[in-house]
Amino acid sequence: MTRSASQVERLARFVTSADGGAMSPAAREQLLIRVLDTIGVAIAAQDAEPMRAIRGLTERLGGNGSATLIGGGTSAPDRAAFYNTALSRYLDFMDSYLAPGETCHPSDNLGAVLAAAESAGASGREFLTALAVAYQVQTRLSDVAPVRAKGFDHTVQGAYAVAAGTARALGLTAEQTANAIAISGTANNALRVTRTGDLSHWKGLAYPQVAKEGTHAALLAGVGITGPRLVFEGNKGFAQSIAGEFDIDWSAEDLESVRRTVVKKHNAEIHSQTALDAAIDIATREGFDTARIARVRVDTFQVAYDIIGGGEEGDKRSIRTKEEADHSLPYLVAVALLDGIVEPAQFTPARIGASDVQGLLTKVEIRPDAAFTRRFPSEMPSRVEVEMHDGARFSAERSSYRGSVAEPLDWDGAVTKYTLLAVPFTGTRLADRIAATVRDLDELPVSALADLLATVPRERAATLAASSRTGS
Repeated sequence: MTRSASQVERLARFVTSADGGAMSPAAREQLLIRVLDTIGVAIAAQDAEPMRAIRGLTERLGGNGSATLIGGGTSAPDRAAFYNTALSRYLDFMDSYLAPGETCHPSDNLGAVLAAAESAGASGREFLTALAVAYQVQTRLSDVAPVRAKGFDHTVQGAYAVAAGTARALGLTAEQTANAIAISGTANNALRVTRTGDLSHWKGLAYPQVAKEGTHAALLAGVGITGPRLVFEGNKGFAQSIAGEFDIDWSAEDLESVRRTVVKKHNAEIHSQTALDAAIDIATREGFDTARIARVRVDTFQVAYDIIGGGEEGDKRSIRTKEEADHSLPYLVAVALLDGIVEPAQFTPARIGASDVQGLLTKVEIRPDAAFTRRFPSEMPSRVEVEMHDGARFSAERSSYRGSVAEPLDWDGAVTKYTLLAVPFTGTRLADRIAATVRDLDELPVSALADLLATVPRERAATLAASSRTGS
């Protein structure tokens, strides 16, 4: 008697049969934009202290050298996946996907898929297809099987996505792919404490860990190691133990979910983007003077309040580190009002500890607004109101921003952000060559991109100074 296919086996059929050539031109364009954006963010994180430490550890551990490390050198694919994903994740400037009960960052899959594709000698087109597969799997599981409210991290769905993407990049069979996804999904169920209370380096390293383990799961499956075929629906499987019952008809899925992801305009947690646009608008107005601020009120949607506004994931007013600062709406709004910009310069230790921002953030009140909450996630409405000591008021409201689903980022806009981040390390010539290679990746081997990333200097040409310029 023939048994019916399990959910992970049906997912594996989708992964192995997905046709990158069938992507719409708009989806293909947005995928290339995500690749460029993620690479820029990764390059700009190289000189961060935790990244230096991880780089040193990776070099000491060694590896077979089949995958490139951004900034030069090689390692085994799983170790390269960890390091390169850590780079793209550390600044918290990557893309996001907003589902009603979950938020994730599908670009977190790029480091692993790139390492797997390079080690397999894949084409740029095969790499892009594998990355699109990872986007589709992570976003769709976030739609129907959210885990945040149950105390688990969004990297849980990522364990399935990164294994799917790396398996596709490695050219595994459907059976091997099912085993890779099952191994990774069974073994990587992270706790949400990663992003609550006092935040540690692990906030930016939880997904790199999953990227490493998902890549390793695919490598194991490639040599015949099996995983639980009922990982989703089985006794004490994902549905029963964590997510609750859900179903996805993988035979009906396409590769278009990348169009529903968003790119960050400001270097801050995704739910803050519209509030920061509003705050920066106020900061540019005639007569506005931060020295005269009496209080600041921010009305926003419930998820933003819960994660970064002082709601269910803890107080956001005791800010000492970069990890705490980029997940604190009081800090972010305060520094936006003071500096007129929120970029990596706003997260140096000196800027975080400065008396002006530490004083102003205590005057920022965050409130959830029920009407705004009903409009999320199709919109991200936020209102910032600043009251001055003399009673004057400044107010601004935003529901979308450039880079959101409503206002998709175009290639030129992506190049502008990428250049800002990459050029201090690469110089203009190398930055332009990397961007041109990404643009033409459909027609090139993935090694063409990896070879350029190997030549990126690990030190910036000019020291990053705290910025007080206006505009974004």
